[in-house]
Amino acid sequence: MSQVIKINAITVPEGSGDELAKRFAARAGAVDGQEGFEGFELLQPTDGRNVYLVVTRWKDEESFQKWVNSPAFAHGHQGADKPHPHGGPVSVSSELWSFTVATSSPGQG
Repeated sequence: MSQVIKINAITVPEGSGDELAKRFAARAGAVDGQEGFEGFELLQPTDGRNVYLVVTRWKDEESFQKWVNSPAFAHGHQGADKPHPHGGPVSVSSELWSFTVATSSPGQG
C-alpha cells in the first residue's frame, strides 16, 4: 500500500479566505491522533486565485475513510448549515481530489 494524499480544493468568495484560515486554525490538531494520519497543510493562494487547498496525507485509503466516518470529523465540520458568521460555509464550492505518490525527492531539508 502506498501513501494516500487527499486535496480538498475550496473556492472562497472574495474576502473569505481569512475566515477559512481562522476556522482551520481553531481546530488545528483535531486530526493529529487519527490512526494513519501523516500530515496536514492549508495552502493559501498567492497568485490571485480564490481556491485554497487543504492537503492531508494518510497511510492508506482505509485510514482516511475511518476519519471521514468518525465522530471527530463530524464535530469538526458541524455548523455548515448555519448562516455565516455563526458558522456555515465560507466557501462557494469544494472538490475532493485523491492521489498517491508516483515519485518523490527528499530535498535538502
